[in-house]
Amino acid sequence: MVTVGVEEEYLLLDAATGVPVARAEQVRQLADLQPELDGSEVQRELLQAQLEVATPVCRTLDEVAAHLERLRRALSAAADEHGCLLAASGAAPFADRLSVPVSDTPRYRALRAHAAQLTDEQLITGMHVHLGVPDRAAGVALLNGLRRWLPLVVALAANSPMWNSVDTGFSSWRTVVFSRWPVSGVPPLFDGAADYDARIHALVDTGLIGDVGQLYWQARLSERYPTVEVRAMDVQLRTDEAVMLTGLLRAVATTLLTDPDRLPAGPAPHPEVLAAAVWHAARHGCTERLHNPLTGTLDSPPTVIDQVLETLTPALRQADDTSRVVPLLERLLTEGNGAVRQRRELRRNGRAGLVALVSGGPEGADPEQDGDPAP
Repeated sequence: MVTVGVEEEYLLLDAATGVPVARAEQVRQLADLQPELDGSEVQRELLQAQLEVATPVCRTLDEVAAHLERLRRALSAAADEHGCLLAASGAAPFADRLSVPVSDTPRYRALRAHAAQLTDEQLITGMHVHLGVPDRAAGVALLNGLRRWLPLVVALAANSPMWNSVDTGFSSWRTVVFSRWPVSGVPPLFDGAADYDARIHALVDTGLIGDVGQLYWQARLSERYPTVEVRAMDVQLRTDEAVMLTGLLRAVATTLLTDPDRLPAGPAPHPEVLAAAVWHAARHGCTERLHNPLTGTLDSPPTVIDQVLETLTPALRQADDTSRVVPLLERLLTEGNGAVRQRRELRRNGRAGLVALVSGGPEGADPEQDGDPAP
């Protein structure tokens, strides 16, 4: 059984205007007093309008769901006490002209001194899934195998279409923003654990990056835990979608580690192909053709999902994850991912409706467009 853990990042938004507000420390301190939370579960993030939570190590998706619901509920209550909203959008949809200060730590202050504009524009939030591995060698093997799956994950998880009150035309603007850091995007192919370690430490030793925490690849080995950390996803509007993505990634990992014959043979995809596929996924999400990790081609979303689920069925059944993954993927194809639903809500109910949606409110009803499918 591949164990999993999930980290989610959130934005704090002004309840009236929907712009980010620098109240993370106040909200975190109040949340620490709540009996539902362990103080270590809520962490500072780069900017003072962001917070991060982390689940314990989980063996079942039911555990993941229970922890994420508990954490969101407790943090939302703490945010409400300080007159703001906890928002699950991959990018702040609205912002004023003033930048949000960085959190007051030496590392974050140094990061802003090094790249002020990039830091100020990091009003983005993601979801990270940790996949347990037996050792570092297995971790690198898993990392290599995951590369071809990252464009699909970006497309499914896209939930950041808005930026500075403008529709960017992208489904995951967060992916674009994050790609501007020096070590980002799909990780390269590694020739084992020693090669991985030598190459990441060379980046630090030469001074090109400050530390291994600045490896912003969409998947990497964790330096704290025996896990591969997949970082390609926008934070999700709904906890059940976060759970679905966790289960999907666990099924991919299980198949790569224990049943690789079910997956494509042949050479690894070229880096330029994967980079272009990630850009396509960030641009279109699930509204156009998806990059198929099994064939390397662009196919219709139903075709890709059907082939992926057929391939991953044994791993989903082994972990008893089928009911948490398959219906949610089918719903996503019908209702759209977070980016589609954010645009739909903005069209129906304007700025107030979108702010309510990303902060956990129900999606607005429009009698003429209910059941509006993903384009």
